[in-house]
Order: sequence, then structure tokens, then C-alpha cells
Amino acid sequence: MIHNDQELEATKERISYFQQQVERLRQVEINPQNYRLSAGGYLAEIDRMNLEVREYLSLHPSELKEQAA
Repeated sequence: MIHNDQELEATKERISYFQQQVERLRQVEINPQNYRLSAGGYLAEIDRMNLEVREYLSLHPSELKEQAA
């Protein structure tokens, strides 16, 4: 779970990095099955991190302080 804006920014950077990795795989992998196998882990992690970002952004800052206490 993301606890503050610094962690939010780090997660967004990681999402961007993983997306770039998938984009590179699409360019270099010629076999569709190998592509899906290689990209699947990245895509699952992107989905998980996007969910964390969404959950963090859905909370008002005062709610975050309440959860930390």
C-alpha cells in the first residue's frame, strides 16, 4: 500500500518503467506466445501497482492520517 506522496511518485515511476519494458518486448519479440509469456509478469505488476495508486488517490489526505494512527 502507498502511504504518502513520495511513495506515490515512486510507484508511478515504476509503472512507467515497466510499461517501457513491455513496449521494448513488443518491438523485439517475434513470437506472439513468447511475447505473452514475457510480458505477462510485467502487465500483472502494472495492474497491481495501478490498483495501489487508485486506492491511494481515492482517499482524502485526512483519511490517510487516520489509517496511519
